[in-house]
Amino acid sequence: MEKNTRQKVMEMAYASSLGIAMAISVFGCLLIGAYLDRKFQTTANVFTVLFLVIGILAGFWNFYVFIKQLLDKEKREASVAKKSKEALDNEKRKRSHTKKN
Repeated sequence: MEKNTRQKVMEMAYASSLGIAMAISVFGCLLIGAYLDRKFQTTANVFTVLFLVIGILAGFWNFYVFIKQLLDKEKREASVAKKSKEALDNEKRKRSHTKKN
């Protein structure tokens, strides 16, 4: 398998696991909040709501980090490709210059 293809497959696998991670963080925090509400016998479900919000924020934070890493990686690859293209152009200019002389 080519390096680029393997890399894309790994990115897709990680992206698909984000949905599972979000669900686990939301429902896990929801269960922790419900447990704490039962343990401390709160009537307003304060812990359930608090931990639900924390779980949702954690899930979206995972998405943010993934997108940020993906965009940074694409910027680096574009920069490397640009430098490579410039190096090839410089080499072509040198060759054409030496052929003229």
